[in-house]
Amino acid sequence: MNFIMQAASLGMDLGSVFAWISNYYWLYISGSLFFFFVLLVFAAIVPNVYSGALLAFLVCCVLAVANYKKLGTTGEPLFPWDLMQVKNAKEMTKITHGMISPTAIVITIVVVAALVYLVFKLPKLKVQLPLRLAMIVVSVLMIAGFIQMVGSQTALATSMNYQNIPWNQKVNYSQNGFVYAFAGNLNQKLMEKPEGYSKEAIEAIAQKYRDMPDQADGKTPAEQPNVMYMMDEAFFDPTRLPTYTFSEDPLKFIHQQEHATPSGFMLSPEFGGNTANIEFEALTGLSMYFLKDGSIPYRQRIVKMSTLPSIVSILKDKGYQTKALHPFDDSFYNRNRVYPILGFDQFTSEKDMENAERFTPNGYISDMAAVKEAVRELQTSDKPTFLHLVTMQNHFPFTKGLNGPNTITVGGVKPEYKDEMETYVHDTKLTDEALAYLSGELKKIKRPTIVVFWGDHLPALSAGIYTQAGWDTNPRLKHETKLIYMANFDIGKQPVGTISPAFIGPTLFQLSGQQLPPYYRLLEKVRSEIPGLNKHVLLGASGVVSQLTPEQQSLLNDYRLVEYDLLEGEQYAKDLLF
Repeated sequence: MNFIMQAASLGMDLGSVFAWISNYYWLYISGSLFFFFVLLVFAAIVPNVYSGALLAFLVCCVLAVANYKKLGTTGEPLFPWDLMQVKNAKEMTKITHGMISPTAIVITIVVVAALVYLVFKLPKLKVQLPLRLAMIVVSVLMIAGFIQMVGSQTALATSMNYQNIPWNQKVNYSQNGFVYAFAGNLNQKLMEKPEGYSKEAIEAIAQKYRDMPDQADGKTPAEQPNVMYMMDEAFFDPTRLPTYTFSEDPLKFIHQQEHATPSGFMLSPEFGGNTANIEFEALTGLSMYFLKDGSIPYRQRIVKMSTLPSIVSILKDKGYQTKALHPFDDSFYNRNRVYPILGFDQFTSEKDMENAERFTPNGYISDMAAVKEAVRELQTSDKPTFLHLVTMQNHFPFTKGLNGPNTITVGGVKPEYKDEMETYVHDTKLTDEALAYLSGELKKIKRPTIVVFWGDHLPALSAGIYTQAGWDTNPRLKHETKLIYMANFDIGKQPVGTISPAFIGPTLFQLSGQQLPPYYRLLEKVRSEIPGLNKHVLLGASGVVSQLTPEQQSLLNDYRLVEYDLLEGEQYAKDLLF
């Protein structure tokens, strides 16, 4: 079991597994001992010893496959908080459909059937109740002791060359092995306490940004404008990929509109997945840059909080209705629990939508259907409304025909990727059409309304597609998605460049002539110096930044202290900066 888990963490490269074992043999031996006690628990709980062992083995194999596939798709290993998605097993089967080949499924069924048959043929070994209870108690104590040893980084753990590396989880898993890395993440905080954190420090930061002048770029509308976020699943501009040609421009509206309204790119903190992290940044203004590698705040922290300031709560305090719309399961990423904490009054999920149209029965709800629902919400509202839409249409898998027949031919692509590439490009065309529809409907809404559209991250296309385009060595390109602001009143057409999602809110406030709270003045100051905050690439006002200036470092220190205060600290900033 331990060998299987380690092989999955190292891309099923057996040579690398043996090399790791030779270098970290104590970690491997002690990790195997951990699995022994896991087997013992299963054997004690399940009446038949062999059946218990088989069940434990199958669970281990499922985790190994999940770890291997997640690494291959998003570049990240399996984390403890990923297991919270078990409650969404039905939805996960749809999302992951196509990730495992039919051949592998058949082989798995045959192997499992053979093992089950073997269990029935083997002698029925049963353990008497007193011994069974003793086995459970001893095993649970040993498992708990192991987790405590790893989590506390005791002298015993470090003597076996264990070193917790939460800031780089790929290294953490490859160096420490799956068992130690996974156990070390069980009680992982989002971020450690920064040096200098105190109430006085937050008060000083608050005073600094309260005194900063508030300058809006846009004209203030006659009445409070509606504000709409549209975060589009796995959307980016595929025509940016060199070496490929297209029979027509899939983004005709966007390419036309981007010159007539503020637009640019969003520098996503993620690639291929973890949508909730981009959403977290855009809503709260808190940056993933400061959080430990692999963090998912929606699952790890926010569900345990009572409130967390966000653009939702800022606008709610201004008298806005606050609504969220997501055409999928409402419990995914704990949204049904997180949204009220952020300040949402209403959450419409797929089960609540009046128009849940899909292109095919197995497809996701279309972007057009989601946009029509959003427009209806805005048109029927008698108060200024903040509406946050997270779409699903372009989610993996990119199965030919899922959103209707492909309408664009892609040239220069290898045969094995052609259907996948043309399917994705067709999907982006459908999104472009939905955005064009939204632009037209904006003109019919009486209240001033401003919309921000962006893609959450690049799609999890086959790695060979990006390799052929030469994007493997350019982290900026693999994290830039389209960003565009639209309104039914004058917001100018000044380009916004490339910015992190944390800065979308302050930019929107400036374009619509709204007053910036002190917290947004801090974010706007950071944006003016380092508009792109990403663990893979930092962007300054004039391009990639290789080294921060002392002034920029001081600015980021202010930002880090406020973020720690709001997420892990005492939330002094809640009353001082909002």
